[in-house]
Amino acid sequence: MLKRIAWLALCVCAPLYAAPHVDPGRLQQLADSRFWIAIGHYESGKLGGWRSYVDDPKFFLAVNGAHDPEAELAATLDAIYRPVVHGKENLHPQCVYPSRTRFLRDELKLTDLPAVDCQEFNKWFSDVAPDSTVLIFPAAYLNSPSSMFGHTLLRIDQADVQANKTALLSYAINFGAYIEGADNSILYAWKGLMGGYPGLFALVPYQEKLSEYRSLENRDLWEYRLNLTPEETRRMVEHVWELKQIRFGYFFFDENCSYRLLELLQVARPSLNLTPQFRLTAIPTDTVRAVKEAGLVENIDYRPSRERELLSRAEPLSHDEKQWVLKVSADQQLMQSPEYLAVPKDRRALIQDAAYRLERYRANGEERDPARSQRSYDLLRAISTNPPPALDIERPGLPEDGHESRTWQLGAGVRDDKAFAEYGLRMAYHDLNDNAYGFPLGAQIEILQLKLRQYENNKWQVQRLDLATIRSLTPRNELLQPWSWQVTGGLERVLGKHGDENLVSHVNGGAGGTWKLGDDVLGFALGTVRIEHNNDFDALISPAAGFDSGILWRNPLGNLSVETKGDYFTNGEVRRTISLNQQWELSRNLGLRLSAQREFSQLTSPVNEVMLELKWYHY
Repeated sequence: MLKRIAWLALCVCAPLYAAPHVDPGRLQQLADSRFWIAIGHYESGKLGGWRSYVDDPKFFLAVNGAHDPEAELAATLDAIYRPVVHGKENLHPQCVYPSRTRFLRDELKLTDLPAVDCQEFNKWFSDVAPDSTVLIFPAAYLNSPSSMFGHTLLRIDQADVQANKTALLSYAINFGAYIEGADNSILYAWKGLMGGYPGLFALVPYQEKLSEYRSLENRDLWEYRLNLTPEETRRMVEHVWELKQIRFGYFFFDENCSYRLLELLQVARPSLNLTPQFRLTAIPTDTVRAVKEAGLVENIDYRPSRERELLSRAEPLSHDEKQWVLKVSADQQLMQSPEYLAVPKDRRALIQDAAYRLERYRANGEERDPARSQRSYDLLRAISTNPPPALDIERPGLPEDGHESRTWQLGAGVRDDKAFAEYGLRMAYHDLNDNAYGFPLGAQIEILQLKLRQYENNKWQVQRLDLATIRSLTPRNELLQPWSWQVTGGLERVLGKHGDENLVSHVNGGAGGTWKLGDDVLGFALGTVRIEHNNDFDALISPAAGFDSGILWRNPLGNLSVETKGDYFTNGEVRRTISLNQQWELSRNLGLRLSAQREFSQLTSPVNEVMLELKWYHY
């Protein structure tokens, strides 16, 4: 009896909370608001209704919350009125969903919410101290398949960062694939294309990301300071707390880092309309351009990679001086030799600085080596007694000022004595002859390219379907010796028996070297292997070894390439091609390309082809 009376007394004394009744029309209005749609990561379904990009059921409070913004809003309203359980305050919905709570409290003027002490969130938010936002774009890096499109992340600065120049103490919001285990680059690229990884948001110290992208991957960094207000920045960071360990789908070309960050910017400023521009692909440079065109960018800063700093320091050195760089980076005792001391003092300053930068470049990604650390220390001592002039690196063209990523192609030409028209579409995003402004010379990455031909008498045929074509022609020099490589796969027309053409499926790749032959001139030579299914061959799969070599010249008109290729099949077929391509850059997003090639095959006589092609770039 006494226990029952005590229980009733507790019920009378404890505060009771219940969600207020809200007119259904008002609930629907809030559920349709741009901010609620943004924090739920909803998009219009293909057949009507809504769907959320969030793949994780624990993000939603309503059973059908992934498809019904109104049901999720109603469930959230009920949840934030739940009683507070002592010792589990941090698990209360107000603490788990601070952004949702703030929105409903402000919009519905909720004054009777349970008082909850969200210690974990409050400490986290205080540590981050969000005040302003910077969009970071680590530029494309040729020798990593997963990095050839570039990347974007957001840096969250405290109020005094610009005055005190303490950006390294800021935090960064990053979205990326969650990888368990150690997949190699090719498997990573394939699973990224196919959605084989979940995507997660993370808030990490900016210094860690800066080290990762600028040093480990040798990528230039572009920093775009945004004009988001402190309130908008704080609203966005509040929502990032709600996304801790919440899984999204991850695809390289649409639901990727850049698309997810556009969603966050729409949380910060719901009036923005950024994501609808990227229904098919979200290439990082295109998303940076969209942010800039939306009027969000205040100013732009550039941080060169360690590789660019090394090459810029070594650029004025002669061949003999670069040999000294290699020698003194390996053995600092040589800096006391009579031969070295005979080098003019100002030139020794450049050599020592380049040697130190080379030593630090080589240390990227390696375990700490006491011997290497000692070499770096000895070089720093020499630099301190004979300092070089400040390194002045010319800022390259802004990546977002390059051509846009999707390309429509319209061509007309003659193949031997047959005229044809050619129609093409490339989903992404750059080849060796495209307008190179904002792109590294020697980079090519094309995804999903289709070309159709219409010959005389209205004969149509698929000329080629490239699933992916990636080429990295990074020049070698005295200090750095990177490999050049390429890989491609898909369908293409090749010469067949009796003068006809066969549509064959193939995968091929190669590796070799590229050298700088002059200003804006590259020469390359690669050994190649090819696997092909061809109806003219007896075997189901036929392998071949071959070569691919040529010259690439960025000239006043555009880009010129001359290329020779050969494939020597194990069944005796020999196939060779020599081609020339020159593109005229009519404007940033319009090019005119002249192509000429001669093809040879053991199966038939040589064939000549000439085509003039108009290329229009857009996204």
